[in-house]
Amino acid sequence: MNEIWGIENATIVWHWPIAFYLFLAGISSGAMITALFVEWMNPKRTTPWDAFVKAGVLIGPIAIIIGLTILIFDLSKPWNFYRLLIHYNFKSVMSLGVLLLLFYTPLCIIYMILRFRTNLKHSFLGGIINIFNGILDFLEKYSLWLGRLIFALAAGVGIYTGFLLSAIQTYPLYNSPILPILFLASGLSSGIAACICFGILLFREEVSKEKTKYLLTMDLRVVPIEFLLLFTFFIGLYFQGREKAIIATLSLSHGFWAGVFWIGVVGFGIFIPSFIALTALKNHAYKINFILINTISVMLGVFALRMFILYAGQIFN
Repeated sequence: MNEIWGIENATIVWHWPIAFYLFLAGISSGAMITALFVEWMNPKRTTPWDAFVKAGVLIGPIAIIIGLTILIFDLSKPWNFYRLLIHYNFKSVMSLGVLLLLFYTPLCIIYMILRFRTNLKHSFLGGIINIFNGILDFLEKYSLWLGRLIFALAAGVGIYTGFLLSAIQTYPLYNSPILPILFLASGLSSGIAACICFGILLFREEVSKEKTKYLLTMDLRVVPIEFLLLFTFFIGLYFQGREKAIIATLSLSHGFWAGVFWIGVVGFGIFIPSFIALTALKNHAYKINFILINTISVMLGVFALRMFILYAGQIFN
C-alpha cells in the first residue's frame, strides 16, 4: 500500500511542476484574453490604459515564461529542449504546443512593451526601447490586429493545456474531450481573477470600479460553466462504464486527492467565490478586501483542479 497516496502500485510520472506549468499557462492565456477584452471596451483605445489591461499584459508573458522555465528544467534532459524548436511532428500535441508557444510568448512580450512603453521611457530600458521606436510605432498602428492575433493564440494556449493531457490515452481520467474545454474555462476564470487581484494591488489608482464589477460578474458567470463542465466530465466517464466508471467514482471518493477535489476545486474554486459574490459583493458592492479574497480563492481552486487532474489521473488507472 502506497503510504502517501493510499493506492496500491500507484506510479507517479508527472509531478507538481507539470501542474504548476499547466496552471501558469492557463492563467497567462486567461489574463491576456481579459486584458484585450478590457482594452477593446475603451472605444478610443488610448493611454492611460486601464489597471486591468496593464495587469493582464504583465501577467501574460511573465506567467508563461516562468511556466516554460519550470517545464524545461523538469525534463530529464533540459539542455536538449532546443530540439523541439527545430524538429516538428505535426501529429504530436506537444510539438504543436511548442509551435503555438513559439509565436504566443514573444508576441505577449511585444504587446506588454507597447502598453508599458510610456512608463518605461524614463527607465534604464528606455534607451533600448528607443532603438526600436520605428518598429514599435508600426506595431502600435496595427495593435488592434496584433491584439486579435494574440487573443486567438491565447485561446489556443488555454485549450492546448487540456489537449496535452487528453491526448494520453493510457490514463482514462485524462482521455476526455471535455478536458481541453474545462482547462480553457478554468484558465479564463483564473486569468480574470489574476487581472482583478494584481490590478488592484499594483495599479490601484487606475482601477475602474465599473470594470471591476463587470469583470467580477464575468468571472461569476464562468464559475457555473466550470461546474457544469466538471459535472459533464465525470458523468461522461461514469456512463462509459467498466473501468472508467470505477475510476470516476474512486477519484471523487477515495483518499487524499478526493479531498483536494472537494475542498480545493469545489470549495475554493466554486463555493467560496459564489458565496462571496452573493453575500459580501451582493448588488456588485465594491469591497476591496472581499474582492481580493474572491480572486485568490478562484486562483487556488484552479490550481487545485490542475493538481487533482494530474495526480488522480495517474493514480486511478
